[in-house]
Amino acid sequence: MRSGIPNFCAVALALHDLGYKASGIRLDSGDLAYLSIETRKVFHAIEKEFNIPGFGKMIITASNDLNEETIDALNKQGHEVDAFGIGTYLVTCYSQAALGCVFKLVEINSRPRIKLSEDVAKVSIPCKKRCFRLYGKEGYPLVDIMIRESEPSPKAGERILCRHPFLESKRAYVVPQHVEELLHCYWPGSSDKPRAELPPLLKIRSRCMQQLEKLRPDHIRRLNPTPYKVVILKSSFIYICLFLTISLES
Repeated sequence: MRSGIPNFCAVALALHDLGYKASGIRLDSGDLAYLSIETRKVFHAIEKEFNIPGFGKMIITASNDLNEETIDALNKQGHEVDAFGIGTYLVTCYSQAALGCVFKLVEINSRPRIKLSEDVAKVSIPCKKRCFRLYGKEGYPLVDIMIRESEPSPKAGERILCRHPFLESKRAYVVPQHVEELLHCYWPGSSDKPRAELPPLLKIRSRCMQQLEKLRPDHIRRLNPTPYKVVILKSSFIYICLFLTISLES
């Protein structure tokens, strides 16, 4: 309400001056009912203030893994949504949940970038990264660790302090018996970068099944599975805290 909607209205007004008409917005997170109602109020205020007929009826579309229960709840509490974007629950069945993936910009022209959000889980980790899987004595993966591209790779037999990306109090020492790098370049951004040959689909499927078999049984059990952890190094944690502080102040 303090960024997205005002910016949209500014662009919509500029388009109106040029003879174009904006169609509407999409709400993809947060309290969809509340946000749609508040957004509609802003649209009506803009229509009245600038005398633009129809601005108050701008289309508001809502998405974010919507299903019939969510839409029913929205209808019962009241909202100003004109259209619902149903994606995940339209193309997948309930027992085969989809894996949601979102690409975020983390660096541009060698300068790190961060996405800020009131939801901590949606705050991105800045800068280019490498990712490694650390294995224990029994052969099971212990954690996946992300490091900055400039940091040295973790080594087998080396005592590593692993931290939660955002919670300073959550930390643990890990001594991996085997280290596997997970990220490989298949589609480089420029032709001068080396790239690996993409394996055939059957080989990718086979590797996926092998990786699942390596997981501890408590990680893949259907009832109350143990969350598999992704961590960062101490130096990366300090870097993120400093970058986040600077970003918030600016």
